[in-house]
Amino acid sequence: MTSTRTDGFVETIPRQPLSMMWYGRLVRGIVVGDIAAITASVLLASTLSFGPAGQWWSVMEASTLATTALLCAAWLVALSATKSRAQRILGQGATEYQRVLAATFVTFGSVAIAYYLLDIGAVRRYVAVALPTGLVLLVLNRLLWRRALTELRRRSRALTGALVVGRARDVDRAVTELRRHVHAGYTAVGISLTDGLAGADDDVARRLESLPTVPYSQLVDAARTARMRAIVIAGELPGGRSAIRELGWAMERSSAELILLSRLTDVAGPRIHLRPIEGLPMVHVQLPRFTGTAYALKRALDVVLSALALVVLSPLLAAIALLVRRDGGPALFRQERVGVDGTSFTMLKFRSMVVDAEHRLTAIADADEGNGVLFKIRDDPRVTAVGRVLRRFSLDELPQLWNVFRGDMSLVGPRPPLPTEVRKYRGHETRRLLTKPGITGLWQVSGRSDLSWEDSIRLDLYYVENWSVTGDIVLLGRTVVQMFKPEGAY
Repeated sequence: MTSTRTDGFVETIPRQPLSMMWYGRLVRGIVVGDIAAITASVLLASTLSFGPAGQWWSVMEASTLATTALLCAAWLVALSATKSRAQRILGQGATEYQRVLAATFVTFGSVAIAYYLLDIGAVRRYVAVALPTGLVLLVLNRLLWRRALTELRRRSRALTGALVVGRARDVDRAVTELRRHVHAGYTAVGISLTDGLAGADDDVARRLESLPTVPYSQLVDAARTARMRAIVIAGELPGGRSAIRELGWAMERSSAELILLSRLTDVAGPRIHLRPIEGLPMVHVQLPRFTGTAYALKRALDVVLSALALVVLSPLLAAIALLVRRDGGPALFRQERVGVDGTSFTMLKFRSMVVDAEHRLTAIADADEGNGVLFKIRDDPRVTAVGRVLRRFSLDELPQLWNVFRGDMSLVGPRPPLPTEVRKYRGHETRRLLTKPGITGLWQVSGRSDLSWEDSIRLDLYYVENWSVTGDIVLLGRTVVQMFKPEGAY
C-alpha cells in the first residue's frame, strides 16, 4: 500500500497488481472459442461442398486442402490483426463485433480471390456456407465471454483500478459514471482533486470523502508507486493542455493509460471524429439527423420486421387475445399517446387490467410507486392474473407492432409519452418528440418502471441524440434478453 497525507489525514491507495491475470485468461478462452468456431464452419462448408467427412477428405485436391488450411490460418490472423481481442473493447459496445465482422470479410475476400486464381471449384457454395456460419459462431463466442466478463465485473472482479483527477464536481461525476457502468471495466481506487473539497457541495463532498485522496502535487509519485493502471482526467487541470502533456510525459514509462473524459456529455463515440492537424487537433461532432438515407432505412426495417413479426406471431397474438377476453371486456386497450412532432395517435396494448381500472384509481392513489409522473404499483390490485404474466414478459406490448407497421411508432425509440406528460415538458425535454416513439428503447433495457423520471428523460434524450440503425439492432437483441428478466416489469 502507498500512503499519502492530505489535510492531516492518512489515506491509502490500493497497490495495483503487476499483471492482469484475468485478461490473459479471457484472451486464451476467446482464442479457443474462435478456433472452435472457425473449425466448425469450415467442416460444415467442406461437408456440404464435397460430401461427408469420410469422402471429402479423399475427394478434395491438394490445392483445395491447402486453401482450406490457409483460410483457417488467415481468419485467425485477421482476428488478431484487427485487434478484436484488445482489452479496451472487450465487454462493452459494438466495436468488438465490428472488428470480428471486418476480419471475416477481409479473410473471405482474400481467400475468394485465391480460389478464383487457382480455379478451385465449389467456391461459391463453400463461401456461402462458411462465411455466415463462422461469423455467427464467432459472434456467439464473443457474446458468451462478454456475459462472463460482465458477471465478473458485477462482482468487482476483472476491473482496472483508476485514479481520477480534476475538480471535485467533475471527479464526482466521473466516479459516479464508472460505478454505474461497471461493464466498462474501470473502478475508481483513488482521487486527486485540483480544487479540494472546500468549495464542493455537501453531497459531492460526502461521496468523495469515502475514496482515498492524493494531493495533486504528489499525483505522479503516488500513481507510480501504486502502479496505477489508468489515470482518468475529468475536466480541466491547472495549466490546461500543458499540464496534460506533462502528465503524459511523466507517466510514459509506466503501464498506465491516460484517459481524457470528454466534456461533450450525452454524445456517443460514433458522432465524434478527430481530425488531426499539426498543432491543432480538431474534434468534429456530427449533428443528429432525423431525415435522409439512414432514417429511410430505419423505416424500411420497421415495416419489414413488424410485418414479419405480425405474421409469425399471429397464433400467439390470437391465443393471448382469447385469454384476455376470458376475464370479460375487450382484448385490446387503446390509449392516446404523443408521437413524432407532437402528433397524437392511438396506441394498442393487450388489456392487462380489469375493465374499470380507471374508476378504481382514486382508491389506490396513495400507494403510487411510480417515477413521479407515471402511476405505478408493484402489486397493483387492478392487474388481472393473465395481465400479470403479460407484463412480466412484456407480451402486452405486442399489439404495438401494428402501430409500427402503420407508421405511428418505430420498433426502437423513446418511450411513447402521454399527453399529460408532454404538457409538463420544459425546454430540452421536447426533443424526445423529434423521433417516433418505440416499442422498446434504452428505457426498456435499463430498468423500465424502476427508472426515475429524470433517468427516463436522460435515456430518451441520449437515444434521440445518438440513434443509429446498428444501435437499433443491438437494442432489439437486448430487448429479447430483457423480456425474460422481471426487473422493473410491473
